[in-house]
Amino acid sequence: MINIRRSDERGRGDRGWLKSYFTFSFADYHDQRQMGFRALRVINEDRIAPGQGFGPHAHRDMEIMTYVMEGQLLHRDSMGERHILGPNEIQMMSAGTGVVHSEYNASETEPVHLFQIWILPAAEDFEPNYQQIAFKPEEKHGRLRLLAAPEIKGDAPMTVIRQNAQVYAAELGPDEELRQPLAKGRYAWVQMVKGAISLNGQLLHPGDAAAVSEESELSFSGTQPTGGEFLLFDLA
Repeated sequence: MINIRRSDERGRGDRGWLKSYFTFSFADYHDQRQMGFRALRVINEDRIAPGQGFGPHAHRDMEIMTYVMEGQLLHRDSMGERHILGPNEIQMMSAGTGVVHSEYNASETEPVHLFQIWILPAAEDFEPNYQQIAFKPEEKHGRLRLLAAPEIKGDAPMTVIRQNAQVYAAELGPDEELRQPLAKGRYAWVQMVKGAISLNGQLLHPGDAAAVSEESELSFSGTQPTGGEFLLFDLA
């Protein structure tokens, strides 16, 4: 079963300096039918104006991932971390017992475009931590590049998430195909971040998403003329 969540069905926010789309209920957008999917609680697509951003604010008991499409994001937090995040990197902040952080566009001239994802942890009151890794663009071309999992797999840099979930990124060119098995009892969320792909014969455009259950395999194909990029969440 595949349920499509179209881009134009998402909630919207506009603060002038911040323009957002909310896949699930968030801030002033509330839809009782869209409170998350399995452990996924938030997927926000944000565009932040040059030099603007979120001042210090607190989180706890949440796994917070940030994936930048264009531009650069400046992160500071109460753990003493200060980093700039750009494309082909993943940031994972485990809020645990509590952390305060800020996020600003690192540029005074260019906007930043990003996806921020919140995933519920497997338990409460973990020690907070921060992780950030970079990878080469070709590592996600034509294949799934593992970004996060409950434990380190292989030698490629990745982040550790405190939940029974795996997160991947992939980019497919026109007519390029990719298949991924989905184990029995597992669920998937596919989030389009750029371009267009076909998922098990159903077309997904930028910002579209798909909730997948009771499927044994995911079949992806890049569409003409540009193909597309997506995030895949394999969930318990």
